[in-house]
Amino acid sequence: MSTFAVIDFETTGISPNMGDRATEVAIVLLEDGKVVDRFQRLMNAGVRVNSFITQLTGITNEMVQAAPPAEQVMREAARFVAGRPMVAHNAAFDRKFWQAELARCGEEWAHPFVCTLLLSRRLYPQAANHKLGTLAALHHLPAAGRAHRALADAEVAASLLLQMQHDLKTRHGCAAPDQALLMGLQRTSRHLVGGYLKRQASVVLTS
Repeated sequence: MSTFAVIDFETTGISPNMGDRATEVAIVLLEDGKVVDRFQRLMNAGVRVNSFITQLTGITNEMVQAAPPAEQVMREAARFVAGRPMVAHNAAFDRKFWQAELARCGEEWAHPFVCTLLLSRRLYPQAANHKLGTLAALHHLPAAGRAHRALADAEVAASLLLQMQHDLKTRHGCAAPDQALLMGLQRTSRHLVGGYLKRQASVVLTS
């Protein structure tokens, strides 16, 4: 079964190492190419949201102050994911906040993330850039709400992942674009992508 948990955070800044905290988390569960469940919560980490972040996301200090504690939300999120392979667009960003916020709850999470940003650079080099909105427009993906809100962005990232899996099957002959194949692809240098995909397709043909 092809199962993924596609996650997105909204935060007060770019790095938990600089004291930034999460303000919202959303997760979209995919099973066999379909959305089967969603999780979205604002969270109160006891920090202020500056005016730039409010303008970007629409998340205000009042909204955060009325939200549940971050530790409670993150424990709920971890239970919701339940060990599934995780996916994010620009996963280096979301993985840092996932690990840092869980660490504050006394939980560790060292699993790798599939990154749709890295994958898009390998599969769609013709794109003007590899921002989520640009890729959504390129592939005519359905809009899911306001950009820079966690659930809307997680929904679009989930649609992008499904598009990538479809293209890997139909254009490259990869019958099972699972976590292992995707992780291998995102680690492959761009000039070696063609050879990697041919090898993956030949494995299917000879197995």
